[in-house]
Parts: sequence; structure tokens; C-alpha cells
Amino acid sequence: MTVSNIRDFMNLKGERPLVCLTAYTYYMANLIADSTDLILVGDSLGMVQYGMKTTVPVTLEMMAYHGEAVVNGADQSLVVVDLPFGSYQESPEQAFHSSSQILKLTGCAAVKLEGGEEMAETIEYLTKRGVPVLAHIGLKPQSVHAHGGYRMIGKTGDEASAVMNDAVCIAQAGAFGMVIECVDSALAAKITKKVTVPTIGIGASNECDGQILVTEDLLGMTGAKVPSFVKQYTELHKEISVAVDKYKQDVLSRSSN
Repeated sequence: MTVSNIRDFMNLKGERPLVCLTAYTYYMANLIADSTDLILVGDSLGMVQYGMKTTVPVTLEMMAYHGEAVVNGADQSLVVVDLPFGSYQESPEQAFHSSSQILKLTGCAAVKLEGGEEMAETIEYLTKRGVPVLAHIGLKPQSVHAHGGYRMIGKTGDEASAVMNDAVCIAQAGAFGMVIECVDSALAAKITKKVTVPTIGIGASNECDGQILVTEDLLGMTGAKVPSFVKQYTELHKEISVAVDKYKQDVLSRSSN
């Protein structure tokens, strides 16, 4: 099932749904690689791996470190690494410098950046210089304070028009696909039909070309409250707690090997 290049990924639009997940470590990447079309090393690692309140403090060095680990674990999979906040918004030249560092240090296939119409010039600049870009519209976690918190985007007419315009602009600029986060389902479906590149939903319509979730969320690993759109397929945090407690009891009773 593994998709190993961007062309194959794009060609799957309209053929079948695309399966995408996040990974931040070698072992997780190795576990999910055979079941996914795309693995995203998201800046969500700041919250999932480091306990940060938002993704904003994540650095380029952190993304490169985790990106390399995931590429090593995912073998021939299509791996995309997030550009963190502050590493690309200043100018297209800054974005190219950050992207080239990520590509060189990790061996990943592409970078992801947040933004719509305002980032179209940067996306075009990058793609013309050989940097494949996955875009991210709708709710943009790096700008969560500007959004007024985590909420559904595109319910009003003006907001819906702006998101649709974002989608069209980044597709025309050369992005090979786009993540659509927390966007009204009807709007996300319209965007999917409108643009020629794959749309990847997270908390958006199941009519998007694919879906992505944070792997730790769907596995129930943290025990923390997850977004309402996340379906948890197991509760590993409970299983881990039980296993560790059994180990503790064995050590205390001197019955462990």
C-alpha cells in the first residue's frame, strides 16, 4: 500500500481515500509505514512529545531531529516534515533556507507549511526551486490565537469564501496537496471537488481525498481528552498502566526475572 513518491500520491485523488498519520519517532514510523500513504512529522510533536501548550515554541532543529528519525523508520514511505512557526513566514527566501535545511538533514520528501493566499507567493517560490510543498488551511494551529482558539472554520459566508480562496490560491501556486483542518464539512467537500490536488481532512469532511490524525490520539496513548472528531481505536494508556503496575508488583515481590 505504501506510496513512495509525490506523483503517485497525487494520482490517487479520485481513485481511493488516502491514509495519512503522524509520527515523531523511529519506532512509531516503522509501525505505521505499511498502512499509510503519507506520514507527517507534525509540529504537533511539541504538544505530544514535549508537553507544550501550543505548537508555537517548536524549533527547526526539533523538526529536523524527529524528521530524520521518522525517515529512518519509514524506509520507502512518503514522509513530510512541518516547517515550524517563525521559520518561513518572513519571506520566500527564509522559507527556502528552512526547507533546504529540513530536506538535507532528514531526507524527507516534502515540507508542510500553514497558510492560504498569503503564502501562495512562498509556495510558488519553493516549488519552482525544487521544494515540494504540502499546504495547510482552515484552522492553523500555529495561528490558533488569531483564530480565537480551536474552533470550526468556515461556517459564515465571508469565512467560507476566504477558505475557498485559500484553497484555490495554494493549489495554483504549486502545492501538491493540502491539509484542511476543522473546516465545515460542506465547505471541505466543495473544496475537494474544486481543486485538482488531494485534500487531507482532519476534523473536516469525510469526502476529502484522505484523512489524517495524530497517531497517539487514535491509539489512546496519552489518556488526555482528544478533539471530538478523533475516533480512538484502542486505549493504550490503560494497557500500558496495567502492564507497568504488574511489573512493579513483580519487582516488589522479587518474582521478576
